[in-house]
Amino acid sequence: MLNVILYLLIGLFAGGISGLIGIGGGIIIVPALIYLFGFSQHTAQGTTLAMLIPPIGILAALAYYKQGYVNIPVAALICIGFIIGGYFGAKFAIGFSEVILRKIFGVCLLLIAGYMIIK
Repeated sequence: MLNVILYLLIGLFAGGISGLIGIGGGIIIVPALIYLFGFSQHTAQGTTLAMLIPPIGILAALAYYKQGYVNIPVAALICIGFIIGGYFGAKFAIGFSEVILRKIFGVCLLLIAGYMIIK
């Protein structure tokens, strides 16, 4: 049950960031699945692509699925959180100036890149 809640929270966070600064959820979800849940890179990518199936990524996700690299229940849970988070992130972002949003975007990219390089 705890993992179900964590998967929903990851989707919520990634959706919020996506709605806030327009980055794809994969930049948040892939590292989270790898470092928090021990997924392999392939399975994290495949699961994230499966989350995006309606309608994005269906062919790429299918290729990963055929190789056994997709966790459908996890993708569905993250998708629910992502939809809700995306809505609220977008609502929140409207209150920021373009300069502030640009800076938030840049900091997010730097932090994630640094973490991926160091880990």
